[in-house]
Amino acid sequence: MVTEDALDEAAAALRDGRLVVYPTETVYGLAADALDPAAVEAAFEAKRRPREKPLSFAFPDPEAALEHVDVDETERVFLAEFLPGPVTVVCEKRDSVPDVLTGGRDRVGVRVPDSDVALALLDRVAPMTATSANVSGEPSVTHPDDLDPEFVDRVDAVLDAGETPGGTGSTVVDVERGEILREGAVGDAVREWLAEHA
Repeated sequence: MVTEDALDEAAAALRDGRLVVYPTETVYGLAADALDPAAVEAAFEAKRRPREKPLSFAFPDPEAALEHVDVDETERVFLAEFLPGPVTVVCEKRDSVPDVLTGGRDRVGVRVPDSDVALALLDRVAPMTATSANVSGEPSVTHPDDLDPEFVDRVDAVLDAGETPGGTGSTVVDVERGEILREGAVGDAVREWLAEHA
């Protein structure tokens, strides 16, 4: 059970440029303030992730994402259809998005997790990074007990909601190009939608 106090403390840590582990409907994620380049850099460090592999960012709802990404009508319909949910949608970024988040690319992944705890945190601090809470190349974690102790040492707080209901990462999709970049949860539904609309 994650308390309101724990959420407030985690939000304060994020606003202070620190890192937080949080549950989603798929796996546990690593949060940093996605608009703070130093905090994003700390997330890369914690994950030991190559800088050319961009991070996604998360929002409390699709509308909030539109402040930081440009979408066409097809992408807008897709966002409304699949978010919140276990899908990351790659969109054209706006200037407000720091280059460190995207590895200098002009596109960025948008996520709206279907998790009460994640959304409660996002109501307090958004956008925040949406990347799995693990060292790059290691398996994703569905229970906080399985977090790498060395990884935990690099974060300020872990919001423990027990086992996540998913277990597989989100499906990453580029709607504009009509392609699935990473197969994950609800991949079949995304593929069907693309065949019909994109």
